[in-house]
Amino acid sequence: MMRIYLIGYMGCGKSTLGRKLAKYAGLQFIDMDHYIEKRNCKSVPQIFAEDGEAEFRKKERKALEELSAFSDVVIATGGGAPCFFDNIDLMNRTGKTIYMNIDPKILAGRLLKSKTERPLIKGKSKEELVAFIDETLRKRNKFYKQAHYQITRPDVDLDDMMKMIQKD
Repeated sequence: MMRIYLIGYMGCGKSTLGRKLAKYAGLQFIDMDHYIEKRNCKSVPQIFAEDGEAEFRKKERKALEELSAFSDVVIATGGGAPCFFDNIDLMNRTGKTIYMNIDPKILAGRLLKSKTERPLIKGKSKEELVAFIDETLRKRNKFYKQAHYQITRPDVDLDDMMKMIQKD
């Protein structure tokens, strides 16, 4: 039985790497934000706009509790997921956590090119975005750094990654 949680800032590549890793390891892939959208019949930006962030975080926690019972799965979490309630503890207890620690300048570049609607960064210039990412990471790192593993290269080798997870 294997359960892998990918955590890290939006744009770090959790979904992209998650899909590749799941395929490589013969596991199911679940994008937590998509899971929340299906359960609530609303997009994440809609939930933020209509219900506010606090309500979104409650829905996210409920989704995490459900997903933590799934087997043989790679879960790409939302960027803020580990930072609320005791979510990081739940993830660490029920699976292997991998923090994708990618440089803020790389993140900003990716997020500016991204077509995905992201409520927390709407309308920011590149400079504002880098400053916002730095600030948010300062707050979130105490949670992110509790992950079992950390990768700093977006182009990590899947074979190396599986060896890292399986050696424990």
